[in-house]
Amino acid sequence: MKKKDLEIMLQKIEKEIRLKENLEQYSTPAEIASDMLWIARDDINGKVVIDLGCGTGIFSIGSAILNAKRVIGVDIDENLIEIAKKEAEKMGFYIDFFAEDVENFDIKGDVTLMNPPFGAQYASRHADRIFLKKAMELTECVYSLHLKNTEDFLKKFIEENGWRICYKKEYKFPLKACLPFHKKRVAYYEVIMINSRKSKNIISH
Repeated sequence: MKKKDLEIMLQKIEKEIRLKENLEQYSTPAEIASDMLWIARDDINGKVVIDLGCGTGIFSIGSAILNAKRVIGVDIDENLIEIAKKEAEKMGFYIDFFAEDVENFDIKGDVTLMNPPFGAQYASRHADRIFLKKAMELTECVYSLHLKNTEDFLKKFIEENGWRICYKKEYKFPLKACLPFHKKRVAYYEVIMINSRKSKNIISH
């Protein structure tokens, strides 16, 4: 499979249009999701992948496409979980989806892929660190998207937990107007994908 084929498959996944402002729900564009998944493909192949805040399942389904051993998707929004289940079944994949608060989730895996709430809105502030902390508890490798201007804080937070940033990549994240406070039809946010791992798992060269 080529990365472009993966992107085309992910573009078919249904997106929820009734988003909840208090949960800071944003759909990850297929172009960004496919690129992240492609970068992470060696960590996905044959592994147990966890998608925290899975939404309609773009990282979950992408991981299944890339031959994950098992995929687990978690989201507090039951409506999004139902859409994710339907989309996975449509593509012929069985994925374990859980309608649950990420903070209470305790099934462990090998790698986390996620686009957590950015924590930019008052109702969801600090949500990004809650997701990151949980990912570090459950797995030994994390690929996650964050606002670029939080990079310094994230680096400190990650290192304080005994982890290290191994790779990062910047994207322009297009956000279509879908919530009452959005002023522009499409706004672009500077975001950064961070791959972090437990320090003991990093091989020095």
